[in-house]
Amino acid sequence: MKIEDVRRTAYSMPLTNPSFPPGPYRFFNREYFIITYRTDPEALAAIVPEPLEVAEPVVKYEFIRMPDSTGFGDYTETGQVIPVRFKGELGAYTHAMYLDDEGPIAGGRELWGFPKKLARPKIEVESDVLVGSLHYGSVLCASATMGYKHRKVDLDAVLQPMKAPNFILKIIPHVDGSPRICELVRFHLEDITLKEAWTGPAALGLFPHALCDVARLPVREVISALHYKADLTLGLGSVAFDYLAK
Repeated sequence: MKIEDVRRTAYSMPLTNPSFPPGPYRFFNREYFIITYRTDPEALAAIVPEPLEVAEPVVKYEFIRMPDSTGFGDYTETGQVIPVRFKGELGAYTHAMYLDDEGPIAGGRELWGFPKKLARPKIEVESDVLVGSLHYGSVLCASATMGYKHRKVDLDAVLQPMKAPNFILKIIPHVDGSPRICELVRFHLEDITLKEAWTGPAALGLFPHALCDVARLPVREVISALHYKADLTLGLGSVAFDYLAK
């Protein structure tokens, strides 16, 4: 393979058999189960990187079921998203993500810098309850429940936060272990078609684990819960802040 061929074809690893195809990445019937809860301000301050600012001592614990996505296939994901401000604009910082599919783990980390790790999240309906769970190996790390489709939610109220900017800390090391890329990445969800949205009573439990640290942001009070489905495109990002720039 010629040097020009490497330059022309290289976008992911391995070079001749990448773990995911080029985008764009479209998701159909993407199902969200989100519990918003109050946590300790000190815990948030310890993990949200400057120049982001914590908007309020609140965390959104998300379960996302993706049954049909171009390039990434069928998988389930869970994690914690924190409301933040960047230069006065409200947005969301993705702190932790756990999922069960190698393609989107590789693509998410390489392209955007999503903090993805391999685990076993699930969303399912058990009788009249929507249930979300996260196992890391055999250990239960998160358990969420919500009354199934108790009350409809105004779609515009759900759609507006979905259009807000999202932020991630992308870190790629040099071959000597020092940081080669350390950037705050900004991206948006695009071309959103919101199909339905519901709320109901909810509960959330987070349990300590050495390598799955969702309990680092403890649940002090459950504020609200949402369950909705949408088609959308995951937009590629831009660099909002370069930590290595001089």
